[in-house]
Amino acid sequence: MRGAPSLCRGARLLAAQAGCGRMARALHVSASVQQDNERRTTHFGFQTVDETLKEGLVHGVFSSVASSYDLMNDAMSLGIHRLWKNRFVELLDPRGGIECLDVAGGTGDIALRLLDHARTKHLDRETRVTVLDINPSMLVEGQKRLKESMYWNTPQIRFQLGNAEALNETMPVPERRNPPASTRRNPILPPLVSEPIASESMDLYTIAFGIRNCTHIDRVLAEAFRVLKPGGIFACLEFGKVSLPLLAQVYRQYSFHVIPPIGELLVGDRDSYQYLVESIERFPKQADFARMVAEAGFLLPGSAEASSMGLPRLAGAGAWEDLTFGIATIWTGIKPFA
Repeated sequence: MRGAPSLCRGARLLAAQAGCGRMARALHVSASVQQDNERRTTHFGFQTVDETLKEGLVHGVFSSVASSYDLMNDAMSLGIHRLWKNRFVELLDPRGGIECLDVAGGTGDIALRLLDHARTKHLDRETRVTVLDINPSMLVEGQKRLKESMYWNTPQIRFQLGNAEALNETMPVPERRNPPASTRRNPILPPLVSEPIASESMDLYTIAFGIRNCTHIDRVLAEAFRVLKPGGIFACLEFGKVSLPLLAQVYRQYSFHVIPPIGELLVGDRDSYQYLVESIERFPKQADFARMVAEAGFLLPGSAEASSMGLPRLAGAGAWEDLTFGIATIWTGIKPFA
């Protein structure tokens, strides 16, 4: 019996130690959850939001501006975006019946330029473009535009719902009710589809003014690398950082004090335009984004290996090409053969 108190004290000691262990584990789990929560935040313009919310917030922005997309780009670039896109496509020089994937290409303006270039410069009617966007409203606008072109109802163009961060996955396709009769403003359109993009199935991957709106840019680049064939080209056109300090200050004042009021005046949507200018401000600098492209596995233009594979050096820095003093920038990369 004398030993019982010692056993009890020992049991209590073990229980206390166990309790301390459980508390330590609980604190560790709590700290891990807190770290996870910190890792799972991202930016939506200048706001910090849970990263699970960003996709829906961006979806709302582009659903709001879908019908006025060209007007939006005119406001954001003083109309010069059309020249930038022309330069982008001329630099890529699509031809030879290649397979192109235009990501975040909803309204079809890059796709149409790719097909027109291949046809007019190279008499190529075999090149095909898959236009992929996460926003159904943007894709519908693209279908409307392409329906007026010679490429409609041909194998050269298709529209597909998908997420740039997970091209191997499908998305639920919302139902769209067609009107009883087709009109220019509200035409009868085929239903959208959502299908996985196979690995090493594309010759050219383009993304224009879309990658800054993605939650995980590194995942977008990884997916681009996966779907491209060896020797395939990655090409991104995006707003950059202005190289001249005085012009940078003027452009920033214009972006923050003129563009949102224009959005409110033209389409009654100040908040969406405010987000768009903030998203430009948050996008990485030219050298930083070029480094991300290289870290995804692409060879950058200007390197000996990229040159030997036929990727031309870009004007200026070599790894990227600034347009209008860096208001917009083109980055390219090539997927190595091994």
